[in-house]
Amino acid sequence: MSARIYLLGAGAFAVGTSAYVVSGVLPDVSSELHVSLTAAGQLATAFSLSYAIGAPILSTLTGRWERRTLLIAALVLAALGNLIAAVAGNYPLLIVGRIVAAFGAAAYTPAATLFATSLLPPEERGRAVAIVFGGLSFALVLGVPAGTLLGPTLGYKGVFALITAVTVLVAVVERAALTKVDAPPAVSLRERFAGVTDRRVQIVLAMTVVAVLAAFSVYIYIVPLLKHTAGLSGNATSLLLVLYGVGAVIGNFLGGRITDRFGSLRALVVLMLGITAVLATLDLTLTTELGAGLALVVWGMLTWAFNPPIQNLLLELGGGLLISLNASAIYLGAGLSAVVGGLVIQTLGVGYLPVLAAALSLVVLGLLYLLWRDPSLRQVEQLERDEDVYVTAAAD
Repeated sequence: MSARIYLLGAGAFAVGTSAYVVSGVLPDVSSELHVSLTAAGQLATAFSLSYAIGAPILSTLTGRWERRTLLIAALVLAALGNLIAAVAGNYPLLIVGRIVAAFGAAAYTPAATLFATSLLPPEERGRAVAIVFGGLSFALVLGVPAGTLLGPTLGYKGVFALITAVTVLVAVVERAALTKVDAPPAVSLRERFAGVTDRRVQIVLAMTVVAVLAAFSVYIYIVPLLKHTAGLSGNATSLLLVLYGVGAVIGNFLGGRITDRFGSLRALVVLMLGITAVLATLDLTLTTELGAGLALVVWGMLTWAFNPPIQNLLLELGGGLLISLNASAIYLGAGLSAVVGGLVIQTLGVGYLPVLAAALSLVVLGLLYLLWRDPSLRQVEQLERDEDVYVTAAAD
């Protein structure tokens, strides 16, 4: 496996930490800026919606850029956004910082994913996608717990300053280690969205939005939820978040391997059944430290195993042009989750978040059933597997 792919994953770690750390510093933002917990949660909404809007637009605007230059510029933009957040003394400026950082992440992640898949043969691209998204899952392992631990000491400003430094460091290393790669043929915004006319693509993107909404409507507010269900806070909560992140790392890499082995559809069916079961039982499992630890490990593993088969399914349907759209779908779901989760907290209470998430997971299973019934999609998957067998046999 090329070391350059892992370096691309390090960049994903940097921008992913910027995205996810908000969950860990929500109480500190709320306290320091004198805003409600729900208002602090909208920092995640600002980041996510900016990413969702920015990903396809930025992919089009930077379509003629040399690929290494694009990756470095994206990291620099993400670092700038985090620097703005680090010096922000009021809520509006903090929102601006989150928007700028989101644009950097939106430019980086799709480009890094396609860069990584270009470095490996077709039969291994599920693992290439998994390595880049592995950087995002490592951000959950370290970023969110670090925010929870360091927030009371450094404040949210110190946390964002630390993220700025990490992002700049990764940009410097990528500039030195990555080779120049010519830009692919230019694609207009209309061409980029052309694939959305395919009903199967529409269903896959809808699955992404709803699945992320289900996961993050709980995860963004996991700190107050754990306090509500088990009375946990501080170091205990940080440890549980680490366990979720460990599960996410394991699941991300397993997701790539089972996708390459069994195909995207089969992997998604098994994963969504497991995710639904975990979310439906969170009311019971999050009442003790042991139960919460086991639940968060399994939940993180299943949730993050979801990314590689979804990405691979879109590559089968329409190629790399759909990757930026799926990135938009991911962050649209994440942005909506802060709003929807906040509404549930205000109207019903934080304890009802798992109920909402389980219901949304059932919707994803319904959409997956529609895909499963489509014979043309199964033919595409079979063709992909046949081609992989042919390539492997030829190589032998």
